[in-house]
Amino acid sequence: MTAIAGSLEMRPGVAAPHNVRSTRRNWVSPLVQGQPIDQVPGLVATVLSLCGAAHRCASTLAIEAAAAMPGSAKGTIDTMLHRETVREHLYRIALDWPRLLAGGDGGALATAALASMQRCPLAGARASPAQLWPALSHWLRDEWLHTDPARWLQAWLAEGIDWFHAWSRRHTGWLGALLRTARQADVAWPRGVVLRPLFAHGSEVELRRLAADIASRPGFDRLPQWRDAPASTGSWARLRQPAEPVPRSVGELLGYRLAELVRLCLPDAGGESGAQWLGWGVVAVGERQCLAWVEMARGLLIHLVRLGQPQSGAVATVLDYHVVAPTEWNFHPAGLAAQVLATLSIDDPEVRARVNLLTAALDPCVPVEICAPNEDTAGYQESSHA
Repeated sequence: MTAIAGSLEMRPGVAAPHNVRSTRRNWVSPLVQGQPIDQVPGLVATVLSLCGAAHRCASTLAIEAAAAMPGSAKGTIDTMLHRETVREHLYRIALDWPRLLAGGDGGALATAALASMQRCPLAGARASPAQLWPALSHWLRDEWLHTDPARWLQAWLAEGIDWFHAWSRRHTGWLGALLRTARQADVAWPRGVVLRPLFAHGSEVELRRLAADIASRPGFDRLPQWRDAPASTGSWARLRQPAEPVPRSVGELLGYRLAELVRLCLPDAGGESGAQWLGWGVVAVGERQCLAWVEMARGLLIHLVRLGQPQSGAVATVLDYHVVAPTEWNFHPAGLAAQVLATLSIDDPEVRARVNLLTAALDPCVPVEICAPNEDTAGYQESSHA
């Protein structure tokens, strides 16, 4: 399975761009090229199944707009993104964080996290929204936060990461213990490095510029740039994000992910929480060519499609298709992860814990392998840009 999905090799203590190598391949473009458009969203969601609902939404939005079809996806996209993003946040926190962050206590904390998920309303039988979201909010209060979710979010909005640290210090459950352990391995941003959140979806001008880059630069799908430089994406870079301080370290990104989970489990409130928190959109960038974007669990997802002109009575087919996923932004060979890895020392006893924290915080959608430094950096650089 790893051979199909690809993986990331990360080498702490090695300078960028030689310390991050991705073996992810572009399966989507050759698979859907020439396919009738009614088949494409399902194919894309099947190939990219980890966040299949988000990919299906983005694909449908782009294709329907490029074909000038009625927007069938627009009535359900909020619901689909909402449910899948909550599920992804829950699973990554409960299943991945204990494995990556817990150190010697991993077994006990993983067992406690798994037990909490077995009681989660989202993991059980499908319930109506009227039943599910109140039940999930109560479960979050009792199982993970040990306080009312609305009050937790209010404190986060007032005090930000300081509240998150104070809350985790006094938390008596597995999640608090996990976060306290993770903080011991935290890494501040390297000197001169500023977290550069990806906000290309903030204006149609930026989206059209990005679409032009995707279409004209070979390999852009795997080495994307915004305004000619790498950028980072995630739950800390949402269009509706209020004026909160930018995270100052790797570990602080965990707080933003938990805060978004809390937001999404609360009732809709003017775009500040619930299903309306996550943004999405579509913009025409050429003749029968459209770019769609959705904010999903790992960050900003972009689909760009160009359709052929259909023959009389025939279904239109795909001429060109591009997917730019959050993993490619966050693990760009010159991006944030690479710059952090370059500052780590392979001789540091905590180096594996620090790389694991980086992995949990930026959350790639493929497996990660931590590798020792390799003297053959020239060959490594070549493969990382393939």
